[in-house]
Amino acid sequence: MTQHSKNKNDKAQNYKAQSYKTIGLIGKPNHQGTNTTLNVLHDYLINNQYNVLIESPVASSLTIDNINICSLTEIGKQADLAIVIGGDGYMLGAARVLSCFDIGVIGVNRGNLGFLTDLSPDELIEPLAKILAGESRSEQRFIIEAEVYRHGKLKSSNCAVNEAVLHAGKVASMIEFEVYIDGSFMFSLRSDGLIVSTPTGSTAYSMSAGGPILTPNLNALSLVPMFPHTLTSRPIVVDGDSEIKLVLANENQESLQVSCDGHVILAVMPGDEVIIKKSPSAIRLVHPLDHNYFKVLRSKLSWGNKLY
Repeated sequence: MTQHSKNKNDKAQNYKAQSYKTIGLIGKPNHQGTNTTLNVLHDYLINNQYNVLIESPVASSLTIDNINICSLTEIGKQADLAIVIGGDGYMLGAARVLSCFDIGVIGVNRGNLGFLTDLSPDELIEPLAKILAGESRSEQRFIIEAEVYRHGKLKSSNCAVNEAVLHAGKVASMIEFEVYIDGSFMFSLRSDGLIVSTPTGSTAYSMSAGGPILTPNLNALSLVPMFPHTLTSRPIVVDGDSEIKLVLANENQESLQVSCDGHVILAVMPGDEVIIKKSPSAIRLVHPLDHNYFKVLRSKLSWGNKLY
């Protein structure tokens, strides 16, 4: 047996040995489709002797007796698996918190595209039963941290699963900044901003801005200028362990921001430094055995099918 085959078999044994006893249910509050799916999941899991925890914001909109209500953090601490019902946006919010814990995460798509949510609410129980029986595969996705420094002191920070975006506080407002990679000056830029994307986020805002699609297994980050004031400025891919430093010019007149996954906003002032780097935390996504990344791309992006 080759070493590659041995590693593959060891990996297969690992996911088949996975045992789930406590399941956390997370969903978008006050959403009819989410409530329907949560009721179905709760009944199935309870009937099959699983301990079920439900996140508190969504639990209040359910009509289920004797449920265990927990915060998202408590689910991260206590559960073996978290099932997130909603779109990719809701999945991102949950994943940012759950990345601090050793917990698998799987998504049920109640949104639009659903790059991160594998299971369909219309065909849910059969694939879920296989996953709970150990017939699944999992992958680690790294996340990034964005830190804002002012006069050498840390002012604010947060993490992002998809991307950290430096931009002005209002639309179509150009800003000036310098970009350093691991302490080495790379370029200066006058643009509407810069998108620093993980492989997970490469099919999100970065792709819309003309950035490259990065397969999830890559240890890489992409830097995508937003409407640069030069025809020679192009997206660039750097090592995922790089430290990216953005130094804001003092001449910037606008209030600036760093957006993490489009939700968490960090305020930035002229002269500040923004450090973006890989976080020590990661998310562990759980997939059905037949999950295929390129099949997801073909489906979500309407790519052409095979000719033969």
